[in-house]
Amino acid sequence: MKSIVVTGASTGIGLGCVKVLVAKGFHVFGSVRKQQDADRLSAEFGDRFTPLVFDVTDASAVASAARSVAERLGGQTLFGLVNNAGIANPGPLLHIPVDAFRQQLEVNVTGQLIVTQAFAPLLGASPETRTATPGRICMMSSVGGKVGMPFVGPYNTSKFALEGLSESLRRELMLYGVDVIVIAPGAIATPIWEKADALDISAYEKTPYGPSVDKVKSYMTEMGRKGFPPEKIGETVHTALTAHKPKTRYVVTPDPLGNWLSLHMPKRMVDKTIAKQLGLVK
Repeated sequence: MKSIVVTGASTGIGLGCVKVLVAKGFHVFGSVRKQQDADRLSAEFGDRFTPLVFDVTDASAVASAARSVAERLGGQTLFGLVNNAGIANPGPLLHIPVDAFRQQLEVNVTGQLIVTQAFAPLLGASPETRTATPGRICMMSSVGGKVGMPFVGPYNTSKFALEGLSESLRRELMLYGVDVIVIAPGAIATPIWEKADALDISAYEKTPYGPSVDKVKSYMTEMGRKGFPPEKIGETVHTALTAHKPKTRYVVTPDPLGNWLSLHMPKRMVDKTIAKQLGLVK
């Protein structure tokens, strides 16, 4: 049975990926941070799922998990690695605590590199494990990896960085034949939107951005509730990992026109449109 590692598997997109990949006949090693989530997923998916308990920023824990997976594979090549784990720390860039910004980058960018370095040999990306049938890597970015929006600047920064990391990595790993594919979801109906609805933005209410931050919070919550189910991203991940000639980047959004306009309209025009909607006019 072919095996795939999925990070951030406890809920949302990660869980959607696990459901789809297990249903397609793969064995999934899914990373979670809490033992209770490991137990829950093991009970749900049975012997087709093996939990890995680690935080992506903990290099020693990730390395230990990679060794466990290597033992389980018994010399077989890992079919895929899905770097999905991530967080969102929203807030105006002039006011967000720098520690929160650092954490955003540590989890969404550095953590992805930590995991990639640990599991790359199992995909065939080392002189000792080079193979004629190397695995592939999926990097979970976002439509926000190409378009920056007010008050999600830390998240956008991390996803822009992840896009650059992925492109450089894809070209470097051509040496081993390991492909790197970016997945860029738009609004997805996941628990992250429930968290957004409950988000405490009181720290920003007395800043000039207060009313605008509240508008963005309401908009993001509503868009998330109307978003695609996480399994739709799982299907896209399956395509990226199995297609004979996969794309380098897959965009999955319920608003393709809005995404296209954001990318192709003149930047100043987009700026003015957003500013007018959010009351960010001088």
